[in-house]
This record gives sequence, C-alpha cells and structure tokens, in this order.
Amino acid sequence: VQLQASGGGLVQGGGSVRVSCEASGRTESRFVMGWFRQAQGKEREFVAAIRWSGGSTSYADSVKGRFTISREHSRDYAKKSVYLQMNSLKPEDTAVYYCAADNRLITSSISDYRQYDYWGQGTQVTVSS
Repeated sequence: VQLQASGGGLVQGGGSVRVSCEASGRTESRFVMGWFRQAQGKEREFVAAIRWSGGSTSYADSVKGRFTISREHSRDYAKKSVYLQMNSLKPEDTAVYYCAADNRLITSSISDYRQYDYWGQGTQVTVSS
C-alpha cells in the first residue's frame, strides 16, 4: 500500500484546513486509515482513524468535536482517499501530520502508531495565534 498525503499549510487560530491522503495498492477487509501528528520535540500522537468497511471512526480526545475524518474511494475502487477536516484550530495543533494505514488492525490498536504498517510523507500544519 502506498500513501500520498497533501494539504495543510499555515492557518490562523480558529481557522480550518483539510489534509488528504490517497492510498493505492491491495487492501484487505480490515483496512484502516488514520492520521497521526508529531509536534517538534514531541512524540507522535494519534489524531483520528477510520475503518474502511463500515466507516467507524475514532478520535483523540483533544480533537473531538473539531476534527472530522472521512473516506472516499475512486470510481474504479483502485484508490482510497481519507480526509481530515480540521476546524477551530489551535496553536497546539501545529505539527507534521502523517497519514497511516494498515490491513489487519484490530480496534483496540487503532490509536497505536506502532501497529500501522504503511505511512505517507508528513504534511505540515501550522496554526498561528
């Protein structure tokens, strides 16, 4: 599975931005796509994830009610895209955002970055105060 992330940038506090990630390659029934972020000098942390089959979502407490993860597949089902809509942004949301995916993730591991096999390149989101 190959992941390609895009979006992000510089945004004022209280504003919104969307990051996107496109997955290509073979996926399996328990396919999950998620977003993690890593601020400078800090550990990578879970943001949100979505299970492709059924569309169930999970969010970190720090982003609940502000961020929304969604999914979409291409017409030929060859590619899968996941979006992270980020609203009411705060300076503490500033980080490099990474797209991740896995084919066999169980729900209890969905927030553990060590369980994801596939990673996209990071995209910077900077929120000014």
